[in-house]
Amino acid sequence: MTAPEGRGIAEHHAKKPEATFRILHVSTGNVCRSPITERLTRHALVHRLGSARTSGLIVESAGTWGHEGAPMEAHAATVLTDFGADPAGFIGRELLDEHVIRADLVLTATRDHRAQVISMGHSAGLRTFTLKEFTRLVRAIDPATLPDPEEAGGVVERARALVQAAAALRGWLLAPSEEADEVHDPYGAPITFFRSIGDEINQALDPVVTALTGVPAPA
Repeated sequence: MTAPEGRGIAEHHAKKPEATFRILHVSTGNVCRSPITERLTRHALVHRLGSARTSGLIVESAGTWGHEGAPMEAHAATVLTDFGADPAGFIGRELLDEHVIRADLVLTATRDHRAQVISMGHSAGLRTFTLKEFTRLVRAIDPATLPDPEEAGGVVERARALVQAAAALRGWLLAPSEEADEVHDPYGAPITFFRSIGDEINQALDPVVTALTGVPAPA
């Protein structure tokens, strides 16, 4: 599996738009949280489905104050290696309108990031969630109501249906506190804090990837 410029599971222009589903992870600098989330998402998808069946899913990231052209933080790369994910080739970038326009699902580290994405317009409100908010909503969705990933359209159609179902539930399943929807910034912190954030992100991603693929995490 080769990702163009360290991004995505497959080259977007190689697929028709309706045959792809683009997930955008957003944090502040795009050197810590969103790179970890991007690469863990990719790793989990391929681990459960294989490269061929994830060809329609594109996973990328950006930062609201992105360090354009910067590598990810060394501790972030270490965390990814701990999980067996690949940190190689990552290049930071600043969040642009085009990223939001192309995204089918935007998952942010914090509520502030979510607000910033939505404020950019482009009808982003119904497809932008904090990561932990999306996890909470996904847990409440009956997977039997989603398209079968083995049928025509596969995981792309399932992903689109999942976002619609989560958006419909948003007003009914509120966070117990503001903190419940936050993934805190480990920038400048020791590796122990990076690892705790990595664990937090990985745990939040697990039910999301299960819902997207229809395949539970291996024991």
